[in-house]
Amino acid sequence: MTDSRISKLAQVIVDYSVAVKPGDQVFINTAPVAAPLVQELYRLLIQRGAHPLTIVQLPGLEPILYRYASNEQLKYVSPVMQHIIENFDVRIHIDSDTNTRELTGVDPARQALHAQAMRPLMKTFMERSASGALRWNVCLFPTDAYAQDAEMSTADFEDFVYNACLLDDPDPVASWQQVKAKQQALIDWLQGKQTVRLVGPDTDLRVGIAGRTWVNCCGDANMPDGEVFTGPQENSVDGTVRFSFPAIFRGREVEDVRLWFTDGAVVKWSAAKNEAYLTEMLNTDEGARRLGEFAFGANYGIRRCIKNMLFDEKIGGTVHIALGAGYPETGSVNESAIHWDMLCDLRQGGEVYVDGELFAKDGKYVLWE
Repeated sequence: MTDSRISKLAQVIVDYSVAVKPGDQVFINTAPVAAPLVQELYRLLIQRGAHPLTIVQLPGLEPILYRYASNEQLKYVSPVMQHIIENFDVRIHIDSDTNTRELTGVDPARQALHAQAMRPLMKTFMERSASGALRWNVCLFPTDAYAQDAEMSTADFEDFVYNACLLDDPDPVASWQQVKAKQQALIDWLQGKQTVRLVGPDTDLRVGIAGRTWVNCCGDANMPDGEVFTGPQENSVDGTVRFSFPAIFRGREVEDVRLWFTDGAVVKWSAAKNEAYLTEMLNTDEGARRLGEFAFGANYGIRRCIKNMLFDEKIGGTVHIALGAGYPETGSVNESAIHWDMLCDLRQGGEVYVDGELFAKDGKYVLWE
């Protein structure tokens, strides 16, 4: 019997997150383990008059690609995927890994080569998203692998996921609309400001935000959600920042990352684990050393790191930044083949100042106190 919360999640995504309309072309991609959610989404999409297309990829194919493919094959861009990104109205991606570390042994240089080939698709995706031509959502189907990363039983992890999506509320959509209204107060205060300064353990970072737009994330592009973000000025990031939580990207876990910025670019870096991988990703292209995103986590229902950025970046009182490609709707013009979110925990001894005025202390926003 299908968990009723899966049906509820599908309905929230279809009717609220991506607001499907009759005639919409909808692309769903995931792995076989997420079949229960795919079926619920597919049923609703058909009932709403949409045209769903599903691509379900077997686990283990990516390691094969990176091990055996020639450079020419790694640079190949599927015309099918290009057509989808350029023409479909909606994309729903369901994270559903059964082995979250299957790419750990892959040569990072080969990953970077493949990512560089995909860069035009990423740019098209972000431009269509910014214009409203493409609506999208990333969600997660609970698996044993994610539960193991979170150090939970699978049943407890399922409860954690569905509670974070507000599915235990009588009306999840109304709850997400309340999140939107509450976060809008932060955005209204931040809009028009010039500089953000982060101060905390091994962290003193100044980020220019003048002329940039803040975005309210309230269950549309991500499920769960709960953050506000912008695109920093590309040449106006200075100082140092330490990420106490693991920075996980493409199957690799990089621990205790420290970055030093000058005039917007990373000029020095270190990591206690997988520093070579960090170096390879920073060398992907020029945009990989600059910030494409700066965000405040505002979901106080998510309190602990589970080594999954879809959830971790929303933790209330944290800040995350993304190296690489920025979202055009924020005013960002940074382009890159990567978009790597890293999480800075400011909940113990951290302070955030905006134009010299205290905005948050120990993970609590002054406006909400």
